Amino acid sequence: MSPKSKTQSPKSPFVFVNMAMTADGKIATANRAVHSFGSQRDLAHLYELRATADAVMCGARTVEISQTILGNGGEKFRKLRLKNGLTEFPLRVIVSGSGSIDPAAKIFQKRFSPIIILTTDRASAKKLVQLRKLADAVKICGKTEINFPTALRWLRTRWNVNRLLCEGGGKLNDALFRAGLADEIHLTVCPKIFGGRTAPTIAEGIGFPRLARAEQFELTSIKRKKSELFTVFSRRKNGGFA
Repeated sequence: MSPKSKTQSPKSPFVFVNMAMTADGKIATANRAVHSFGSQRDLAHLYELRATADAVMCGARTVEISQTILGNGGEKFRKLRLKNGLTEFPLRVIVSGSGSIDPAAKIFQKRFSPIIILTTDRASAKKLVQLRKLADAVKICGKTEINFPTALRWLRTRWNVNRLLCEGGGKLNDALFRAGLADEIHLTVCPKIFGGRTAPTIAEGIGFPRLARAEQFELTSIKRKKSELFTVFSRRKNGGFA
């Protein structure tokens, strides 16, 4: 398994992000009507990465819009998980600072592995009651914003999560980048252009105000499969620019 970043606590999982984006850097159309546009090879790549993770994490809106169940991808990938010494299915983690998520979301209809919801004190008592009916565990990790260092250490110690795969959306990715918790980025570049100034990118949210504070990564792998590029970026351990 991949080593942990030196910038992280020893008790924090190795965090890797997987996203597909268009050639102009978009992960969905401006109206978010189109959010899945990669090839079958890219989909297989997603399941291959899940097969190396103890848990898969998504933001609540991403779970709702994509109708993902965060499964293992079927028998082929179930066997791959077992070969990698993992459980048949990944632990499933949903992030919602407000505690707002559709109880009819598809993920709650498939009970093959535990579902954990990370939220904050912004979630009302009524919402917490509902969430606890939907999920196997609900963890409050902050007053108004998710405290990700605390949340990830809890996942490691309570649920034995050593490798955590994040599949977006952009606000969740941004929070992980700003907290210095993303060790690796797997980015598929697809031969499409969406355009639109409001179309989401892999990192939304607050972002970094200055170049000097930006998270630094280096390209460690790039492969072309037909018209798509499969890239891997690893955290630059010594900081600075290439």
